Amino acid sequence: MTSFAPDSIVLNRKLPLWYQVSQSLRASILGRSARDSLRLPTEEQLAEHYGVSVLTMRQALKELEDEGLITRHRRRGTFIEPDATRAAPVRLLGSVDAIVAQQSGMTAELLGHGRAPVPAEFAEYFPELPEAMTYHRLRSDEKTGEPTNHARNWIRPELADAIRPQDLTRWPMTKVLRDVVGADISRITDTVAARLADPETSRLLRVPLLSPILHYTGVTYDSGGRVLDVAVIHYRGDRFSFTVTLDAT
Repeated sequence: MTSFAPDSIVLNRKLPLWYQVSQSLRASILGRSARDSLRLPTEEQLAEHYGVSVLTMRQALKELEDEGLITRHRRRGTFIEPDATRAAPVRLLGSVDAIVAQQSGMTAELLGHGRAPVPAEFAEYFPELPEAMTYHRLRSDEKTGEPTNHARNWIRPELADAIRPQDLTRWPMTKVLRDVVGADISRITDTVAARLADPETSRLLRVPLLSPILHYTGVTYDSGGRVLDVAVIHYRGDRFSFTVTLDAT
């Protein structure tokens, strides 16, 4: 039987390896196509694929098993759970792959894109640019079709030349910038705040006007400190929570 082939990852030795591997594998699982096999490679094969020990791989797989994304059967192997919940709480631990995993596993509809003036609140991020390329998407649960969040991105125009609209219906913007455009992503700064749903968010997410939502802003930088992307995402407050883990070592 053919096994599912996960994406590769460049490991950051400053972060727990099991966490990085679990988030990368999670993103691969949630972003898989319907044609992909549900059977995962063996622990040993996955450990070799990611360049980690079998013990580290087991810890990563346990994280996904606890989340309900995979099931493990003695002697039969490990399998992706086809009906796994795809709106689990997001755990952020300083990994770009955590951001990719956060945004994976949903269908996305591109509501619009094009050049637009940089909003005043983002002028500090693009001081030399009067305009940026904008993308507006609505994400929905694959199984129920229920809208879960809508996102707007402001991208440097020169990066947008390599982005195809169909890429954004398949993958998160962070993955498109890193893996399709080849952007030099060094860090992402996240801010999450509680807000009340405005008329547009209420309509798109099918929630009552002024109901609680999570307002997320993510600013992506390259290694020279230049801003590549500003993302603003409105999440339904009844579907998402954020857990931030601080490593004290």
